[in-house]
Amino acid sequence: MDLGVLGTAKIAHHSFVPSVSGTDHEITAIASRSRERAEQFAETHGISRAFGSYEELLESDVDAVYIPLPNALHAEWTKRAADHGLHVLCEKPLAVNAEEAHEMGDYCDDRDVTLMEAMMFRYYPRTERMAEIADELGDVRSVDAGFHTSLRRWPEGTRFDPELGGGCLLDVGVYAIEVARLFLGEPERVVGRVADPEETGVETQVSGILAFSGGRTAQVDCSFRLQDAQYCRVEGTEGRLHADRAFSVGRDPSEFELHLLGRHVTESFASVDPYALELERFVEYVERGERPRTDAREAARTLAVVDALRESDDIGEWVAIPV
Repeated sequence: MDLGVLGTAKIAHHSFVPSVSGTDHEITAIASRSRERAEQFAETHGISRAFGSYEELLESDVDAVYIPLPNALHAEWTKRAADHGLHVLCEKPLAVNAEEAHEMGDYCDDRDVTLMEAMMFRYYPRTERMAEIADELGDVRSVDAGFHTSLRRWPEGTRFDPELGGGCLLDVGVYAIEVARLFLGEPERVVGRVADPEETGVETQVSGILAFSGGRTAQVDCSFRLQDAQYCRVEGTEGRLHADRAFSVGRDPSEFELHLLGRHVTESFASVDPYALELERFVEYVERGERPRTDAREAARTLAVVDALRESDDIGEWVAIPV
């Protein structure tokens, strides 16, 4: 598959684009709002064509596009790509709220193109294995998940721009919400505390409780203010699962711990390239005409929790999640 990349974001430069070379696919075009920037990026990564606008790339002969643009631009450029009949692999979060994610999904469905959210950790072998063995835990009753990052450039960049969809909920909180949903299903209601103590203009620390049927719960936490940490703990009546560096493991080896009655097992996973795996899955979905595991509907369910956590903080009460 020939891919185009809309934007020269750091995740494209450091992670996604270098990973494509390890697959059977190729990035043949890069676009930026600055032709000079696009040409520099193309030279660095050996890309044959550079465009000074996103629209120029969409009018070229690529098969699909990868979109690592700021969150608030995902919907616009996903739809424009769909108008050109191009399949879209869009960085997480797919949209800035649940309504926008639904609109993007319907728009791409109407134009018969595949839309996949690049929620990379969902395709990582460790995550897939943890989900596979969750039945060994008996009745899963709770999840505790968090993603904290201490940003060095504070408070600069798109993460701190409310007009571009900044804030820790959309940047890292969606991982914790996603993993809670993976093991517990869909929450019925949530309550949350959203804070911006430094008055950056976006939330920089969030804690929430998700309530599920049968009294099951999840606690999710995220921040831009605390020391780097990623964790996922899944508790069941027969045991528990625990993983550190639970979401953006990179290309390093990883592991999780399984604690059952009288048994403690550590499963280890060799180094893999998660971005290459993600791309391979995307291409498979396109070629088979299948709906991705992380499609717009899945993204909308996670973003509905984001929306409800913000509303809960505004009104100081539990907020029901739309069915």
